[in-house]
Order: sequence, then C-alpha cells, then structure tokens
Amino acid sequence: MGLKVFKPTTPSMRFTTLPTFEEVTKKKPERSLTKAKKANAGRNCMGRITVRHRGGGHRQKYRFIDFKREKHGIPAKVVAIEYDPNRSARIALLSYVDGEKRYILAPAGLSVGIKVMSGPDVEPTVGNTLPLGKIPLGLPIHNIEVTVGRGAQLVRSAGQSAQLMAREGDYAHVKLPSGEIRMINVECMATVGQVGNLEHDSVSLGKAGRKRWMGIRPTVRGVAMNPVDHPMGGGEGRTSGGGHPVSPWGKLAKGQKTRSRRKTTSKFIVQRRK
Repeated sequence: MGLKVFKPTTPSMRFTTLPTFEEVTKKKPERSLTKAKKANAGRNCMGRITVRHRGGGHRQKYRFIDFKREKHGIPAKVVAIEYDPNRSARIALLSYVDGEKRYILAPAGLSVGIKVMSGPDVEPTVGNTLPLGKIPLGLPIHNIEVTVGRGAQLVRSAGQSAQLMAREGDYAHVKLPSGEIRMINVECMATVGQVGNLEHDSVSLGKAGRKRWMGIRPTVRGVAMNPVDHPMGGGEGRTSGGGHPVSPWGKLAKGQKTRSRRKTTSKFIVQRRK
C-alpha cells in the first residue's frame, strides 16, 4: 500500500494524505457474502441515543468475515484483495476447491493467486491458520482466538501483529500489540503474519467533512457547555473546568482503572501493558 499527497489547492488539501488502494484488485464485493447494514444513528430500539456522535455517513454493506477458519485441510486460492468500509484492514476473497467462497483479513504479503489453508498440520506460512500449539515460537501472528472454537477476537486491525513468546503446558504466552503478555489455550487458532494495510496510521483525512462521510458527528467539549448540560460546564469567562475531567454522567474520564478486580480472566495476564 502507498500514500498519496496533494497540491494545496484548497486549505483542506494541504493536510490530506490518502491511501492509493493499489493493492485492491476488486471494487465490488461478493454479493453472497454481504448484507444490508441499517444506519441507526447510535439509537437503540427505543429511539434513545446509546452511542453518541453517530449519524449520517455513506451507505455501507457488511462483509461476512471468516474469523473461525474451520475448513481444515481444504486448500483455498486468493481470488481478490478488497476494501472493507467496516474495518481498517483489507480483506481477501478466498475460493476453496469445493467451490465455497469466504472472506478473511488480508495479511501483509498476501496477493492474488497465493494458496492458503487452515488446520493443525499445515505449513506455518503467511495466511495459514494453525493452533497456537503448532506455530513456531517467535513468529508474528494475528486473528487470534481467546476461546476455542469461538473465532478470532484479538489483533484484527490494520498493521497489528502479536508474537508467540513461549508455551507452558496447555497455554501459550502471547505478547499483544499493547505490550501485554497473556496466556491463551494452545488449541486456539491464530493466523501467521501481520495484518495488512500497514500505513493506515499515516492517513490524514484533511477536513471535518471526510469524518462526516464516515458517519461520525462532532464532539462538543464539556467545558464549553452550560452547567445544566455537563458537570464541567459553566464558570465566569473561559474556564478549563477546575475539577477532575468527568463524563456527562459524572464518571471519572482520566486515570481511573476501569477493569473489574473480580474479573475471572485476570489470572491469564502474565504481564500488564504498563
């Protein structure tokens, strides 16, 4: 993937940096692997806003991604690399020898024509999915399961990768992109390689309007509101709040630990990210 910059013919173009999409080989998605995505503007079934700052934006279709990779031992060929508006990573369209088609997250280095497989006995090469117990130590991995058979939940965004550090009994020690080292069952599946679209972090939208195309509405600062609207609002003249930063409902916004002390999965964390 490459990035393109523009001549500053307008104020917004001066700061715009966009992807070239040179790795994308197919524009229209596979129709059988998509479904309509209803825009609810952050509202629930009661019509009340449950997620703020959402609304508008371009119409999108959801692409069904195969996070389980349970077709073990059946080879598949990469037919196309596609753009997915629902995630930062690119997706790859696979065509299996039995005729079925599925989408997977496209790792860096995967291109059209490459064959990939999943299962405990396949080669640990880019795009192949194996149990953690079968992957050589030190390899970069992504698309990692936390619960056996549930499907991948960790390391799925553009440019991310985890590292298999060690194995101890029924558990593998995996270093996540945050720096946290976590114990995961060796039977959980993971895909070899790093998630593609490595330069996603370097993209600069350039103007507020492009954010609106994504369905994200503006965020108003609490200190700019009145006391009736926010705990940090009001004050004579311009004030920065005076108190500790809080949410509109009074919950501390910075510094407070939000993880429950009674969370049962804490015993699987070998080393915290900090």
